[in-house]
Amino acid sequence: MHRELIHLTVNGERYEVAVPPQKLLLDVLREDLGLTGAKRGCDDSSCGACTVLVDGLPVLACAAIASCHQEAQITTVEGLAAGGELTPVQVAYGEAGGSQCGFCTPGFMMTIHALLAQNPNPSDAEIREALSSNLCRCTGYMQIYEAIRLAMKRAQQPAEARS
Repeated sequence: MHRELIHLTVNGERYEVAVPPQKLLLDVLREDLGLTGAKRGCDDSSCGACTVLVDGLPVLACAAIASCHQEAQITTVEGLAAGGELTPVQVAYGEAGGSQCGFCTPGFMMTIHALLAQNPNPSDAEIREALSSNLCRCTGYMQIYEAIRLAMKRAQQPAEARS
């Protein structure tokens, strides 16, 4: 099988991986790099469980060819907690019960992080629009929205008030 050497920057680390030319980003992350946070949920880009950030924007890794992202900064859920410190979204998600089975949680977190980075105070309609490509079969979404609102509130507080 023909393989090509590609270079990816994932969670701030540079990787060199030999992969078949059409290997999906999701498969490279999970199989070659051991980053299993992004999940394979549907294989047709309809559930959002595989969402990662590419240059800060949500991308469905199950529909992205890895070699097309060699110049990009890729962030997975494993890369969110810088220095082991959870982000306001991660803390709020746990406090509000935003995940039940947890399967969809990484994809939701990545989408939420991208949304709040672009718009720190989105309306309910903007939140619904941003999350329209992510599916959850357990929560009924109310806890997810509560977690987002809590994270927004916390992110607007000074750092010392959050601890």
